[in-house]
Amino acid sequence: QVQLVESGGGLVQPGGSLRLSCAASGSIFNIDDMGWYRQAPGKQRELVADIIRDGSANYADSVKGRFTISRDNAKNTVYLQMNSLKPEDTAAYYCHVKAREILWYGVSSPNDYWGQGSQVTVSS
Repeated sequence: QVQLVESGGGLVQPGGSLRLSCAASGSIFNIDDMGWYRQAPGKQRELVADIIRDGSANYADSVKGRFTISRDNAKNTVYLQMNSLKPEDTAAYYCHVKAREILWYGVSSPNDYWGQGSQVTVSS
């Protein structure tokens, strides 16, 4: 099993910054893709940003130029630096990884894992 622990959410004023972190642990062989999704009340979960092992990243248009995703492969950790936050960024943010596990008979195929969610509220 792979466990994800998120940290860094909270309340911030418009224009402020927050940094989310998500650390993966367990019997990990490797992690292909790491990313962040968000879900606001009454809306579907949407991709915010994701990053593959070589550092190539993809962003939602709504956060380009304001958010930066990064990862530390040695620590199996992904970060989301959020700057110039807007009220419309308010949502629960979920970490996602696609990881292969070490099994007693070999290595698993990639599976999806989700963090517990971190609330980000942007309000004055």
